[in-house]
Amino acid sequence: MRRRTVMAPKVGRLTDGGDTALRNLTITLGLTALTVLGACTEREDVLPGERLGIREVLQGPSGESPIPENSSRPIALAVQTVNADWPQSAVSPFARTAHPGLSLPLNPAWSVSIGQGDKRKVRLNTDPVAAGGRIYTIDSANMVRATAAASGDALWSFDLTPLRDKSDQAQGGGLAVEGGRLYVSSGFGTLSALDAGTGAEIWTQRLDVAATGAPTVRNGVVYLTSGDKIGWAVEAEDGRVRWQIEGLADTNNVAGAPAPAVNDQRVIFAFGNGTIQSAFLQGGLRLWNADVVGSREGFAISTVSDITGDPLIDGNTVYAGNHSGRLVAFDVDSGERRWTALDGALDAVWPAGDSVFFVSDRYQLIRVDARDGSRIWAVDLPGYEPTRKPQKRRDSAYAHHGPVLAGGQLIVASSDGQLRAFNPENGALISSTPIDGGATTRPIVAGGVLYVVSGKGQLHAFR
Repeated sequence: MRRRTVMAPKVGRLTDGGDTALRNLTITLGLTALTVLGACTEREDVLPGERLGIREVLQGPSGESPIPENSSRPIALAVQTVNADWPQSAVSPFARTAHPGLSLPLNPAWSVSIGQGDKRKVRLNTDPVAAGGRIYTIDSANMVRATAAASGDALWSFDLTPLRDKSDQAQGGGLAVEGGRLYVSSGFGTLSALDAGTGAEIWTQRLDVAATGAPTVRNGVVYLTSGDKIGWAVEAEDGRVRWQIEGLADTNNVAGAPAPAVNDQRVIFAFGNGTIQSAFLQGGLRLWNADVVGSREGFAISTVSDITGDPLIDGNTVYAGNHSGRLVAFDVDSGERRWTALDGALDAVWPAGDSVFFVSDRYQLIRVDARDGSRIWAVDLPGYEPTRKPQKRRDSAYAHHGPVLAGGQLIVASSDGQLRAFNPENGALISSTPIDGGATTRPIVAGGVLYVVSGKGQLHAFR
């Protein structure tokens, strides 16, 4: 029997057959590599034109013109007037001082507590008003307070919470002063008239639903919106309902209803579904309806259709903006749409000269041409609070209140703890003043002093 011997392979040298196979494999790999390299070195045809991100394209309709570059344009501002009062929302011509007098830069004068500030369940979001040397506020516990404008001394307080309810069961409301009376709306669904000097209750009218927006008072009638769907006209003397008008509510809205805008003949209401309605002051006959439509595609917040830029009357134009990327100018008499700007307004606009200024839904202070809505300039404001993991999530967004034109500059109060002043011609930041606790309301100016409420429940005075 022949014995078989298994030989270990030699290392370092192959047989002739192995050499041939290796050479063939090497040639094949080389040709493949040359083919790949040749493909990689082919010249790529670069198409001409501007490169746009997908989100940028989705933000507007097809064919939308690119956003223009910022420009500086002279502006003719009204003469500064030292207004003694800021009695109600500035959305109506009779209640708005075109250019309040204010000495800049601002310095803190005093700060006092007005009660409870922001809490987890309730927020402080009622703008202050000023009249007769007093500043009126509502804290997040529904306590109305009067504060001496000169010194910050507490004068009186009034609790809006019904006897059988708790203060944290409702939030929001609004204030307006007229004829020695303070008119107060509340989240508990009431409209009250208080003596402006003593805080004594004169009358209270119960409404169907929460009245979280500010009232407007004109010629003995109080106008307000409740539940984001009902417009009211109430007798200022005794609280009797004169008439009401209904709109449509929407579940996708924000806290607080816009204040009605009033001129000599008509009142403009805004409702939660993005509709504004015009009605005669006498009788409430509906004149026209219009929608603030359109949204910023690609953003979840665009599903909010509520009007956050309160309707504001300036001459024969009504300006209104929503939370999702639109600002619209309407004819006050007919409701005809004049122009639409592709930026939302988070607060009432401020008209001045040939321009309109507002804080947009993209956290920018913007100036547009009042004639056609074209953008003149836009400057960025702080967007989101810092987070430990910015690549995964964003924390709460900063809130910016205003702008207010005063002392020749645009004032914006922000929840990041800064009171900023901008040049109205080019948007340049001029100064920044700290606000302890950050702003939670729109600033007001009266008697050459600026007042703003902070999230800590403090009323700050700057002069």
